[in-house]
Amino acid sequence: MKPALPAALLPLVLAACVAPAASAPEPLPAVRSAPVAPPAPAPAPLPPPRFAISGTASQGGLMLGTAPVGTVELLKDGTPVTIAADRRFVIAFDRDAGPASVLTARLSDGRTATHHLSVAPRAWRIERLDRVAKYPVPSADFQRRRPAELAQIEAARGRMEAAEGWRQRIIWPVTGRISGLFGAQRIYRGEPGSYHSGVDVARPTGTPVVAPADGVVVLAADAPFTLEGNLLIIDHGMGLNSAFLHLSRIDVPVGTRVRQGQVVGAIGATGRASGPHLHWAMKWKDARIDPLLIAGPMPD
Repeated sequence: MKPALPAALLPLVLAACVAPAASAPEPLPAVRSAPVAPPAPAPAPLPPPRFAISGTASQGGLMLGTAPVGTVELLKDGTPVTIAADRRFVIAFDRDAGPASVLTARLSDGRTATHHLSVAPRAWRIERLDRVAKYPVPSADFQRRRPAELAQIEAARGRMEAAEGWRQRIIWPVTGRISGLFGAQRIYRGEPGSYHSGVDVARPTGTPVVAPADGVVVLAADAPFTLEGNLLIIDHGMGLNSAFLHLSRIDVPVGTRVRQGQVVGAIGATGRASGPHLHWAMKWKDARIDPLLIAGPMPD
C-alpha cells in the first residue's frame, strides 16, 4: 500500500492532470460583396419613320417628297425611285394609273416604312366618232422613218442628267389659249385611239417658248420628225422631262444646260399639226403626266 500524498501536494497533482483550455479560434475576415451595378436603362424607342409628301395624288399628277431618315432604298409599287442626298424625291402617276400606290422605304437599321397613296381618278374628255376609221393607212415614207425617230426619243428620255429642275415650281413655257387637253381621247367606231399626251397652247408662229424648269437638253431634232415636227426634249432630273413639239425653230443644242424661263425655241406648225401651237408633254419615267395639273391654271 502506497503512502498517501500529503494534503498540501494534492492540488498541484490535480492541476497537472487537467489539460490546458483550448484557445478561442480567430474570427474569419469579413467577406465584402462586390457592389451591384444598377441595370442599364432601356434604349429609347426609335421614332417611327415618316414620309413627307406634297402634290397631287391623281391620274396624271406629280408629287414631291422627303423619305424617312436613314432611307437607303425607295420603291414605288416595287420599282426603284431615285432619292437625292437630302432624301428628296419626285414621283408621278400615269394617265391610266390605278386607284392605289405604295411607297416603301428600306432603312439602314433594317426597318421598313410604307406609305399608302390613294390615286384619284379623273374624267377625261372622250369624243366618239362612229363613222370615222381609226387611222389612215400610213405612207411608206412614214413607215421607213418612224422607227429611227422613236429610237431617238426613247434614248433621249432614257438619259439621267444631273439636273435640279424637278425641285422647282414648274411654270408655263408659253401663255395663251389652251386648245388641247391632256388625256383627251377619240373612239373610232368603238375602237379607242391614242389619248392626247400633252397640252396644246395656240399662239402664232415665232412666239418664244421658254424652259418650264432648269434642265439639260437631251434631244434637239436636226430635222422635223414625221409627227412631232421640230422636237425638243429637256431633262429636269430624277426622270422628269418636258417635250416641245411642232416648233418653228430650236435655239439650244443637245447638252445645253438651260435655266427656268430661258428661251429655248419658238412655236410653229411643223410635223403633223393643223395650225401653229405648242404641244407640251411631260413624263416621269414611263408615266405620262398632265402639264396643266403640274403648272397650274394658265396665267391671265
